[in-house]
Amino acid sequence: MTFCLGVKVAKGLIAIADTRITSGSEVSTNKKVFIHQSGQHSMFIMTAGLRSVRDKAITYFKEALEQEDHKFDKMYKAVNAFGEQVKRVAVEDKVSLREAGLSFNLSALIGGQLENDDEHKLYMLYPEGNWIEVTEGSPFIIIGQSNYGKPILYRNLKYNTSLQEVLKLGFLAFDSTRVSANDVDFPIDVILCEKDSFNMVEHRYEKQDLEQISYQWNALLNASVKKLSTDWMEPIFSKSLEVGK
Repeated sequence: MTFCLGVKVAKGLIAIADTRITSGSEVSTNKKVFIHQSGQHSMFIMTAGLRSVRDKAITYFKEALEQEDHKFDKMYKAVNAFGEQVKRVAVEDKVSLREAGLSFNLSALIGGQLENDDEHKLYMLYPEGNWIEVTEGSPFIIIGQSNYGKPILYRNLKYNTSLQEVLKLGFLAFDSTRVSANDVDFPIDVILCEKDSFNMVEHRYEKQDLEQISYQWNALLNASVKKLSTDWMEPIFSKSLEVGK
């Protein structure tokens, strides 16, 4: 499993991916983000699924970019092209994967802005090669371990949220996932793409870089729970006292 989060807000895109790779009992660290940047062609791809399938699809897509990058003037065209490579790998590898007891399960988040896009775009690509676009009404998608990080995003993330707040919330979503699932962990790779900048900024955070933020968040949560009103508990505890008499 993995944790890959993509967020589209008015000011730009934020993407966060963990780097933990598990294979049976073996654990390693590897990058799950591919970035392509050339002039006004700026995009990233984050993936969840079998590493061998991911690497093959990315390799094929790199070849397509080398030959046809000029044809991808809008993000949806690049997403379609990557989808074609995913379907190609599925045809090539499905039988051997099935014989090994595995299933083809590559999904991806693809974001960026190409020269003729009116704004930054974010898409989720399914293993079948079809996709959906992230819109203002639902500004984030998580692939991989998605359940633990969603509550804080649903409660706090809006389309007009600043990129700084998005990154803060994104880290807390990752942190909630990290403490709940042993197959998600540091380091994390963060991608920032501001609207109309055509520029992907990438940074890797190690555990020691952010553990103080994690401790601070935990302390704030504990303090907030203690401050919650207890008046609403009175009816049930009153009944308990009556029973005990």
